[in-house]
Amino acid sequence: MAVTNSEIAAIFSRIGDLLEIQGENPFRVRAYRNAARMVRGLSRSLAEMVEQGEVLEALPTIGKDLAAKIREIVATGSLRKLTELETTVSPGLVDLLQVPGLGPKRLKILRDYLNIHDVGELEKAARQGLVHQLPGFGVKTEQNILRELSELQQRIRRYLWADVEEIAEQLLAYLRKQPGVKKVEMAGSYRRRRETVGDLDILVSAAKSAKVTDAFTAFEAVERVISKGHTRSTVVLRTGLQVDLRVVPQVSFGAAWHYFTGSKAHNIAVRVMGVQRGLKVNEYGIFDKQGKRIAGRTEKEIYAQMGLQWMEPELREKRGELEAAATGRLPKLIVAADLRGDLHCHTTRSDGQDSLEAMAKAARALGHDYLAITEHSQHLGIARGLDPDELLAHCDAIDELNDRLAGIRLLKGLEADILEDGSLDMPDHVLQRLDICLGAIHSAFGLSEKKQTERVIRAMDNPHFNILAHPTARLIGKRPACRLD
Repeated sequence: MAVTNSEIAAIFSRIGDLLEIQGENPFRVRAYRNAARMVRGLSRSLAEMVEQGEVLEALPTIGKDLAAKIREIVATGSLRKLTELETTVSPGLVDLLQVPGLGPKRLKILRDYLNIHDVGELEKAARQGLVHQLPGFGVKTEQNILRELSELQQRIRRYLWADVEEIAEQLLAYLRKQPGVKKVEMAGSYRRRRETVGDLDILVSAAKSAKVTDAFTAFEAVERVISKGHTRSTVVLRTGLQVDLRVVPQVSFGAAWHYFTGSKAHNIAVRVMGVQRGLKVNEYGIFDKQGKRIAGRTEKEIYAQMGLQWMEPELREKRGELEAAATGRLPKLIVAADLRGDLHCHTTRSDGQDSLEAMAKAARALGHDYLAITEHSQHLGIARGLDPDELLAHCDAIDELNDRLAGIRLLKGLEADILEDGSLDMPDHVLQRLDICLGAIHSAFGLSEKKQTERVIRAMDNPHFNILAHPTARLIGKRPACRLD
């Protein structure tokens, strides 16, 4: 199976981290980071582009050298450059990048001053009070490090849903093509579309003669087979992600799918409802007092026996969905077809990946009625934010494009930085020109709850402020949410 864009992006990100820890040229480091970001956001498969002989150098941020590296990854599943770099930097030191607040620059300081190379050494130094004495650190940083280290292992073992989607869909497609296979579905937190997943759970119904476990363990992305049996097998993919496969009879498929989808709290509540009706509910089906299976082929049968509507997997978190299903009040999930536009987009004018016109045409092709162009403001230098004059010129460009492009309405916007004192980093006379203004926290994440809340409220008091963008400033698995009331 093809190497995924997420795998390629992960390799480039890791190279960027390793180079920065080594104190390499910052332009070289940035090239790998920009490439990783571009690849991760690319809507097309790089493996397919390589297979079709397309010119990778035409992609943003991809030059001749990086294009050659992409082709090597697609052909071999790995990159010699990364292998070489990993021999020069302790793996434990790279793992410390998972600790919020510890970037490559700080890791280099920890290594150079305290000879720290892994989690254990860092925790020991922090408990001894050595870390806060280093340049660029402090007592609060040291305390934060100790707090984050206690949660590090749990974060390392989880993957962003979006990062596993491509390989998950490849695996499903691969298994569905195998002879004798009748039904293949994903379960677990992936099916419930949780923001992160710890592993993948796949259910298969197949003819007795099918060699589905052989095919599963032979999947090209499998790095290691942990176990292999007639009804259950477990493998680890080259990304480190564990995948469990269970083969179940068709008569029990719905019950097993419900059981292994979860959540645990939801399943327990359904089992309790079954007990109250004199029924036994498990992954094999629903059984009456005489032990006769009365449901289990489909999930709808399971819920119907409880007097419930079938419910979308995303709702199964024991947050009132069972009560709502019992009275026909389940909410309807928003799907892509419901969307009329997007109110938070960047172009290449700040840190986006496509031009203003390309973004407008893509939104129109999606059937959107409107698209707000909300570039970053000047305070966020790393994102090439716009100063007042640049923003006004950008507004002129949007007006000009609106005049000549039919079928889509562009809105003039800005993602303004909320400064620590609660002001926005753009003058009011410039904000007046906009259709929409987003305010966002991009700095001073560690303020107390009282100060952080006051900061945001002061920003909201600005009459030009419309939307609080990414309100908690959390980066899943990397940076905790700001403390806000």
